[in-house]
Amino acid sequence: MKSNLQSTESGAAHVYHLRVYYEDTDAGGVVYHANYLRFAERARTEALRELGLPHAAMVEQFALMFVVRRVEIDYLRPARLDDRLSVVTAAVAVGGASARLRQAITAQDGTELAVAHVDLACVAPGEARPRRIPPQWRAALASLLVSRTDKVATI
Repeated sequence: MKSNLQSTESGAAHVYHLRVYYEDTDAGGVVYHANYLRFAERARTEALRELGLPHAAMVEQFALMFVVRRVEIDYLRPARLDDRLSVVTAAVAVGGASARLRQAITAQDGTELAVAHVDLACVAPGEARPRRIPPQWRAALASLLVSRTDKVATI
């Protein structure tokens, strides 16, 4: 299986490729705004899986999981029916019980169409109280940390 983890000038990132289908668009053929969140969720799931952190195994082995605590998204340009897109996922901060990811949805030429900042919290299923991220999870997420200071955020 081909790795989707790539080195960039600012660190490492996971790249997830997709195509825009009719079901993703509004009546005008433009991607409906909520679908960018679906694209980002799929890309995060695949990034975690490739880092050795599939959701089901995380719950089964550690009785812990990541939940989305906050999302900020900027819509920069529209994606349209049949476009080929990539979602580039990188970590900008990894804390004791949380992590912040930057997910850029890009056109085939690399133009950023939407950028989401996603705050994840580590919790036990059915609980809202944050738990410490296990060391091996922190190390996996740290492998996606970007080093450019203009993208680094503190949690």
